[in-house]
Amino acid sequence: MHPQNFLFTSESVTEGHPDKIADQISDGILDAIIAKDKHCRVACETMLTTGLAFVAGEISTRAYVEIPDIIRETIRDVGYTDATWGFDYQTCSVLTAIDAQSGDIAMGVDTGGAGDQGLMFGYATNETKALMPMPILLAHRLTRQLADVRKKNIVPWMRPDGKAQVTIEYKNGQPFRIDTVVVSTQHSDKVTSRKIEQDIKEKVIAPAMAKLPAGGSPKAGLFDPKKVKFFINPTGRFVTGGPMGDTGLTGRKIIVDTYGGVGSHGGGAFSGKDPSKVDRSASYMARYIAKNIVAARLAEKCEVQLAYAIGVPEPVSVLIDAKGTENVSHEVMERLVKKHFPLTPRGIVEYLKLRRPVYKRTAVYGHFGRNEPGFTWEKTDKAATLKREAGW
Repeated sequence: MHPQNFLFTSESVTEGHPDKIADQISDGILDAIIAKDKHCRVACETMLTTGLAFVAGEISTRAYVEIPDIIRETIRDVGYTDATWGFDYQTCSVLTAIDAQSGDIAMGVDTGGAGDQGLMFGYATNETKALMPMPILLAHRLTRQLADVRKKNIVPWMRPDGKAQVTIEYKNGQPFRIDTVVVSTQHSDKVTSRKIEQDIKEKVIAPAMAKLPAGGSPKAGLFDPKKVKFFINPTGRFVTGGPMGDTGLTGRKIIVDTYGGVGSHGGGAFSGKDPSKVDRSASYMARYIAKNIVAARLAEKCEVQLAYAIGVPEPVSVLIDAKGTENVSHEVMERLVKKHFPLTPRGIVEYLKLRRPVYKRTAVYGHFGRNEPGFTWEKTDKAATLKREAGW
């Protein structure tokens, strides 16, 4: 039995967080290569620290791109343009160590098999219009707002690094109210703590929460500022941030990238991996399946697991878990999934049109719950068919 009354918390980070800069660089490299070579093989990781950006990995392609230029452009676009902040796109050192994909791995992928063994999950819930868990959706909304007010110079003291965290109180399994909001943002050393708190509440939190319930809340009154606990820059100072404050690594924010801790995670990161890697493509397909099941009202919540063996095209297992909310049997859902959704790596890539440069945008503010061009795994175009064939 799952608890019906509980608190649940999810976090998001801004595009200036060092781990997210690393994700954007890795996916920026992937986008540049896949735009020229649809059948490239890319697996690259980025490491960032004070004054240094280092990219290593395995890339096999007929295309040529200037990886150092992509690294510097990404850092510039994020907002690290001033050397006095301890890290900037013009003065940081850039190193690369790139090899071709292992021939042993390529043997399995070239024939249409999975590039590695592994298990991937997708999730959907009817608690928001985006069919995403509410805590992660709201956390992303806050970090987007942080970036927006910084880039528009509405809050001139703000710097690129930042985080947000939202705790939701659930009653009877549904979002009831926002309990706690945490916002931490890098800032100039000239601004006072009082000014930071005032600006964050007025120009970040209030506008983000004013969008409720249009953003998916099932009820008005979810956000009551008089009852919410606020923690804004709780340590009192966040001047040193970005890669100067913490080392950044590709793939270290996998829970931010997915469902905010709701459901399961197979452990594989997405960024820097071309779609032949099932860590990425099968996770997108699992989300697509789960979202269509919930959109068809076959279940109120749904988690899909797909698992693969290296070099083998068909998944070794498919699990549909409706968390006790199903309106039809699991056998019916599994039959419909196997009938209507391609599950081989090659079939997934072709069906979701994944050989396109859409990945850098996924590297910040989550890979799911976004109705944006290129996010083909967010469509609900199978829902009507599933509902009809399930007889629901």
